[in-house]
Amino acid sequence: MRLRCHFDIGSIKDSLQELEQDMQQEGFWNDAEKAALILKKVKSLKDKVERFEALKREYEDLHILIDLGVEEQDASIINEVSEVFDAFNRDIEKMRIETLLTGQYDNNNAILSIHSGAGGVDAQDWAEMLLRMYTRWADKKGYTVTILDMQKDYEAGIKSAALHIEGENAYGYLKSEKGVHRLVRLSPFDAAGKRHTSFASIDVMPEIDDSVSVDINPDDLRIDTYRASGAGGQHVNKTESAVRITHIPTGIIVQCQNERSQHSNKDMAMKMLISKLIELKEQEKKEKIEDLQGEYREIAWGSQIRSYVFHPYSMVKDHRTGEETGNVGAVMDGDIDSFISSYLYISH
Repeated sequence: MRLRCHFDIGSIKDSLQELEQDMQQEGFWNDAEKAALILKKVKSLKDKVERFEALKREYEDLHILIDLGVEEQDASIINEVSEVFDAFNRDIEKMRIETLLTGQYDNNNAILSIHSGAGGVDAQDWAEMLLRMYTRWADKKGYTVTILDMQKDYEAGIKSAALHIEGENAYGYLKSEKGVHRLVRLSPFDAAGKRHTSFASIDVMPEIDDSVSVDINPDDLRIDTYRASGAGGQHVNKTESAVRITHIPTGIIVQCQNERSQHSNKDMAMKMLISKLIELKEQEKKEKIEDLQGEYREIAWGSQIRSYVFHPYSMVKDHRTGEETGNVGAVMDGDIDSFISSYLYISH
């Protein structure tokens, strides 16, 4: 048995060595932003090397354990070998999935937006359930989640929300979640207890860092301010700190109300807009941002990527990959890695 991994570990070590040499150059710390980006890259590469070396040790320990059992003809060791082998396979699978994240922005943080769709208050409740699901998933990954904007409904649930999810490969993983998500359940808002179908859409874009320069004509922007809603104290509700930016040529609208100041909200909203425009430019294979025209449509209804059935049976099924599970509770608690992995495999 030979250990195989799609990581070019030699190339990774070479890149790490080059970056560490750059860090020793005079004046490296003069550009704080550039230095921070390099430090982040160095940490990422070191983590990959350490994980690869740890996998090698696991592999060698497994062989030693097997050889010991064969040599001593001790069948009692089978259970231990099985446990070690299962753990090794899980670690290998995690690394294998990472090798599929080869897109230009896959390593970046993600901005995930949730919008309730057809289904009234049930759809708004469904959108809030998805918000919890992705938040729990991110927590399990060790990612940091910040709510940039949230529009709650007076009756129940949310109309929309935007999350900033910070962590290595956040966008690479979450890009698989973009699309319409359908819920089938007995509605808690229906006095007759009838089954309802609700929809919510997920949009995901990479956070573009300051190293990417994008020229946007100020005349193409309409910037509105308004009072932030929801949690945040008296300051949030008494000042027009929230910012909404509309890109007129495409109709893209972004908004942020999380930050205390209008200036900070505007900066974050501009980052969201730039990320969306770059993503749209690549999708439409345009040469420049200025070439983007026409009204932007977030996601078309009627083309759900995944169904979550709570009644009359329990099942979550991804319609693109065929991946499914009957453990709906675990999925809603953030256990969605199997769906993400299946999507990355078929799309690679």
